[in-house]
Amino acid sequence: MLKPERIFLAFAFLMSCSIGSLTARAQLLGLGPKPAPTPVVIPTLQPPQPSFVFPEKQTLTFTVDWRVFTAGTAVFQIEQQGTVQKITATADTTGAVTMLFPVVDKFQAGFDTKTGCSTGFSKQVQEGRRKVSSELSFDYSQGKQKQVEKNLVKGTSKEQVASIPACVTDSLSAMFYAASQPMAVGQSIRLPLADSMRTVTVAMKVESKEEIKTPAGTFQTLKVEPTADEGIVKNRGHIWVWYTDDARHMPVQIQARLFWGTITFHLQSYETK
Repeated sequence: MLKPERIFLAFAFLMSCSIGSLTARAQLLGLGPKPAPTPVVIPTLQPPQPSFVFPEKQTLTFTVDWRVFTAGTAVFQIEQQGTVQKITATADTTGAVTMLFPVVDKFQAGFDTKTGCSTGFSKQVQEGRRKVSSELSFDYSQGKQKQVEKNLVKGTSKEQVASIPACVTDSLSAMFYAASQPMAVGQSIRLPLADSMRTVTVAMKVESKEEIKTPAGTFQTLKVEPTADEGIVKNRGHIWVWYTDDARHMPVQIQARLFWGTITFHLQSYETK
């Protein structure tokens, strides 16, 4: 199943420039001079809108459907701790899928409600026989990110360090940070996202307004597609998030359309306690 940490990038397009001229074709064949590398411009993470009210406590429960049957559940628990919005997400398989390939995953992240900057990201992954834990931390004063990953089956660990801009979001916080930004059809929210020890630019384009029916109710929504606009195409597919078209911008549906099928998160229930 699609795990929460991969909603934004795992199956999104990493857009690259097409080669349309004879000069470019010659360069591709090694017959012409190599062009100078184009510098990558990472956007600045915009702070949340001062008027946006983050939920003090909220639990969003989704059923996860694959093709014609329910494959699992995903739960997002959101809680304010001072000026930090804490997010805990769990993903579990259900029914026959559990018998074939059990998944019990947990993800934790947080971001500053004043700046939007991520305070860190961690995950504990149990998928079949695979058990891995990972901790990603950010030191903005030093411009560094550090990831410590442990293989709990083999008893091994590795540590990686890479540079980051002055403020980034992470792959779990991004969905809830984006809710704090203005959303209008045709506009895009651009943000720097720390992913796989590098920083990529994610553009979240508001495509349209739609009425969405879920087990939790019927909502007027804004359909948003996140994409990455740099690198090469690694995984062919599309991802959308439907936010309520009101002051909350609460996510009520998530969908990944891939070459092997479509996975959809439907909001089952939401609580504020």
